[in-house]
Amino acid sequence: MTERDEITRREIDAEYERARVTFHGLLDSADPDDFDRLSNGTRWTNEQLLFHMVFGYMIVQRLLVVVRLFSRLPNGVGRGFARLLDAATVPFDEINYQGSRAAARYFNRYRMGRKFDRVIVSLRRSLATESGADLRRGMHFPARWDPFFTSFMTLEDVYRYPAKHFEFHRRQLTIHPDR
Repeated sequence: MTERDEITRREIDAEYERARVTFHGLLDSADPDDFDRLSNGTRWTNEQLLFHMVFGYMIVQRLLVVVRLFSRLPNGVGRGFARLLDAATVPFDEINYQGSRAAARYFNRYRMGRKFDRVIVSLRRSLATESGADLRRGMHFPARWDPFFTSFMTLEDVYRYPAKHFEFHRRQLTIHPDR
């Protein structure tokens, strides 16, 4: 493990902790009207968008497995898979929207904080086991699926993705709009 790899690991870990603290602050400061209010620039309520922010971290748990697999396959396989997924962007967007709406019913304001904490712990554990070579492994991605996906992403990029996603959506929340 190089010094640069260790710095990267600490930076990602700090991003996760900042998001965790911010998320709990949002949950703790919101009142019932805040959760039910529509967010800014999405079709979700604040509660649904908060779950979607948690989901950004949850999906990384699965993406890590996918990257580890596809990074070992011939480059053309991953490129073809990414093109196939990009072609399915429209249905993906609807599934993404409806999935967060539905999941927020269970992982609601009372449960999502604990879920977020468990996911962060899991990602931190996983990150701690990655070698520098692991963090540099990568694959082609469906760049149309998310503004923070690029056409090729390493494991490091995937570990960093949810903090960008989180911050983007945090700005769309309408919690305490008159404060």
